Amino acid sequence: MKQEDVERMKELIITLLAQLNHHAAFLDQETQAIAPSCSLGRVTRMEAISEQAISAHAQSLNQKRIIGLENALQRIEKGNYGTCIRCQAEIPLGRLELVPEALLCVQCAEKKHR
Repeated sequence: MKQEDVERMKELIITLLAQLNHHAAFLDQETQAIAPSCSLGRVTRMEAISEQAISAHAQSLNQKRIIGLENALQRIEKGNYGTCIRCQAEIPLGRLELVPEALLCVQCAEKKHR
């Protein structure tokens, strides 16, 4: 991978991390416990609990992506970003643009999901 592509990917990752961290703050508020003293009807409380569970799942996915992107930044610093961890082939730039935290090339990712 060309150095200019690595720098562009680094900028993309930093931008994505900023967006995800901002979103994480919102999700933290959405997953706060619902106070028992809050005067909600039974159905409304059930809806609030359901929305809270959905927000908790979104928060979990958001956190996993943040960790993956932070690891991608570490791989950039180490000089092994864009290399498949299984076969050591170069991960295509198009794949990295879509999934900057990708660890596997397309072929290894397909084998993993079979």
